[in-house]
Parts: sequence; C-alpha cells; structure tokens
Amino acid sequence: MKNDLFGIVDTSNAEHYKWGDTCDGWHFVKSDSLSVIKETMPCMTKERLHYHEKAQQFFYILAGTATFEINGTTCVVNKNQGISIKPGIKHRVFNNGDSDLKFIVISEPKSHGDRVNIDEY
Repeated sequence: MKNDLFGIVDTSNAEHYKWGDTCDGWHFVKSDSLSVIKETMPCMTKERLHYHEKAQQFFYILAGTATFEINGTTCVVNKNQGISIKPGIKHRVFNNGDSDLKFIVISEPKSHGDRVNIDEY
C-alpha cells in the first residue's frame, strides 16, 4: 500500500550511485533543500579536495574511522561520532583503515551541483 505521508527507505530501494573508483552512495532524501545520503568507502580510498558554495554538511560515522582534511588540518572521526562542515570550507574524507567506512552525510541545501573541486586526488 502506497503512503503519500511517509516512506521507509534503505539501500535496497534508494537511488544508488557510484563515485570515485569504488565508492557507493544511496540517496535517502533528495530535494533542493535537503540531502541525506549513506555512503560506503572501501579501505584505502579518498575523495577529491573540494568545497561547497552554499551547502553545509554533517557527516555521521556508522562504521570504520574517517580521516578528514579540513582547510589543511587532519581530523579523525570515529564510529558513532559526527562532524559539521560549513559552506566554503575545503574538505575531503579518507578511509585509511582496513575495513569499509560507512557514514551518513546530510547536506542543507543539497550539495550536488554546489561542489567546487580543488584537485584531482
């Protein structure tokens, strides 16, 4: 039965996409004003250094340990911890661990289309 008031979402029914060479993302909420994504990064992967012009982001670690580079400073965020990144702040995340890194990233407004890449990797 379809319900227009709410919807249960997980990785089996969310829109899936690939990023980088081997990373996965699932859009749990995808609107112009809000984005909620679950992402998985295999060990020894990283994303490009970038910033968002308008979007603020909050990363919450579900499994593994994330290493963030934020404006040239390194910060480690462990499972059950989160980190907030304001618009205009250069950042990227690394998985330097020996297991998958899994996290939720919440962006307000959406970050897709708002990203400015700084380097290739």
